[in-house]
Amino acid sequence: MSEIKPDQTLDTKGMNCPMPVLKTKKALDSIEAGQVLEVVTTDPGSKSDIPALLDRLGHELLETREDGGVISFFIKKK
Repeated sequence: MSEIKPDQTLDTKGMNCPMPVLKTKKALDSIEAGQVLEVVTTDPGSKSDIPALLDRLGHELLETREDGGVISFFIKKK
């Protein structure tokens, strides 16, 4: 597995729903197509909320990592 190099990282640790999803959408709006956004969160609801957002918007979830309650999403903008 190669290391994914994000173009931008969004730290939403400590925030609860719906803030990680809202901030993810705003961050995706601010980057160029083809760039990779890493979203780091501690909100367990994000495990279903972020993929649902990406399905709705058409962006690609490259990878999800979980380590000690911290969840990282790597998202490629369409």
